Amino acid sequence: MLTRLAIRNIVLIEALDLDFGRGLGVLTGETGAGKSILLDSLGLVLGNRADSGLVRAGEDKASVTASFDFAALPAPLAELLDDADIEVEEGEPLILRRQLKADGKSKAFVNDQSVSVGLLREMAAHLVELHGQHDDRGLVNPRGHRALLDRFAGADTARVAQAWSKWRSAEDALGEAREAVETAKADQDLLLAHLTELTALEPQAGEEARLAETRADMQKGEKLSGDLEELRHIWEGSDSPLASLRVAARRLDRIAPEHPLLAEALGALDRAVIEAGEAEDKLQAAAEALVHDPQALDAAETRLFELRALARKHRCEVDELPEKMREFRAALDSIEGGEAELDALEAAAKEAGAHYRADAEALHANRVAAALRLDEAVAGELAPLKLDAARFRTSVTELPEERWGAHGLDAVEFLISTNPGADFAPLAKIASGGELSRFILALKVALAEKGGAATIIFDEIDRGVGGAVASAIGERLARLASDGQLLAVTHSPQVAARGRTHYMIAKSSDGTVTRTSVALLDEAGRQEEIARMLSGAEVTPEARAQADRLLEGV
Repeated sequence: MLTRLAIRNIVLIEALDLDFGRGLGVLTGETGAGKSILLDSLGLVLGNRADSGLVRAGEDKASVTASFDFAALPAPLAELLDDADIEVEEGEPLILRRQLKADGKSKAFVNDQSVSVGLLREMAAHLVELHGQHDDRGLVNPRGHRALLDRFAGADTARVAQAWSKWRSAEDALGEAREAVETAKADQDLLLAHLTELTALEPQAGEEARLAETRADMQKGEKLSGDLEELRHIWEGSDSPLASLRVAARRLDRIAPEHPLLAEALGALDRAVIEAGEAEDKLQAAAEALVHDPQALDAAETRLFELRALARKHRCEVDELPEKMREFRAALDSIEGGEAELDALEAAAKEAGAHYRADAEALHANRVAAALRLDEAVAGELAPLKLDAARFRTSVTELPEERWGAHGLDAVEFLISTNPGADFAPLAKIASGGELSRFILALKVALAEKGGAATIIFDEIDRGVGGAVASAIGERLARLASDGQLLAVTHSPQVAARGRTHYMIAKSSDGTVTRTSVALLDEAGRQEEIARMLSGAEVTPEARAQADRLLEGV
């Protein structure tokens, strides 16, 4: 609820700090005293459009700060704050502040953290509900009527929302599967051609590297073939260097014992024979590895070209071609299995749709029955509020299927007829502001609404009425405020007498400067103000006595 309002340099208000409590608070004062300034100030801090005309003359800026206390933050409000990364400690107030400069620029803050004005507007719906002469929100806006009726009916809307979600999910899955099958069917011939081409080639993982290495070796063999042939002739035959070394080693072996140096020479020669033998083996192995087979080289180059051409065609690496084959096979398999899957998905979507319709139709029946009860409850409130010629009706209309949703099948709107024989029309079409406010009061009493904003404000709901009607209005306002907070700007002494707290708005001037002030009245002050409201400019003893009777009667 709203606990404090601090206003600085707004129009005629220089500095004002107001504390508010639970229950019904009334604000009174003579016409023109500045009640609208308070509402404009509150509207500014709740995100209304910034108007430089609100800045007090001679000042360069103005500000309004509103503090709200909650036993527990309403879930939608907590979600807004969480999305904006604003932390509110348990037990700490929620403080909104708006600064306005004389050039029309403004800044907004929540708990001293800079925020957008748009966030203030979003939060406002959960903080303050204002009903006045030109109200186009709250109960007047038909967008909220369905939720109000559901709360009145105690309807299980979550069940319908869950059924809708399951139905939509099933329909989405069916649509995606149909699209996939249709796309696959359209590409079936192309898929078959691709798969046939790949199957004929049968690419293997790692094949490109192996072919490239084989081709490179054969190309080297072709280049070195002449040199290898010459080396082969040098090392082969009885007159080859290796054969000569071996003959020399055998001869030296016979005379080596004759002298140590001959033995050493034999050892060196043996090592040379061994090294030469290893060289011969290496040359033979190299010749075999680098053998040049023109047909084999041509076959390797041809396959390598085909593999790379196919990889370019499918925009992948050669080693990824086996995976492409598997993908094409899977796509073709999905065409064959797709029809069976579609049948299952169609059955699931049909079942989910039937569940949704059953739950939504049950909700519809609940709404229709609750609408009749609400109409009867509102009708019982109209006569005491001098609206006995008026009629109220809750319209519950089934929507076409394309407009069904998580909310169910229905559109809900509150309609009224203010004169006998007149057609029913939306609440917003009422011409009289006083009638509109009283209709809203009757509706709120009938709804016994607990899910609205933390603070409710009625601006001159008693305009144009008095006596018993004003008493009825006061009694209903007090009833609404019994477990919450309601503020009423009023000209009616009967309404003012019902207030738990009473604020008097006054305007004063010293000849050069005009100021608006607000005072919290004590019991004596309340008696005097209500007496003034009863008698006018001159407060008479009779007016004071009547004020006492009003205060004693509540």
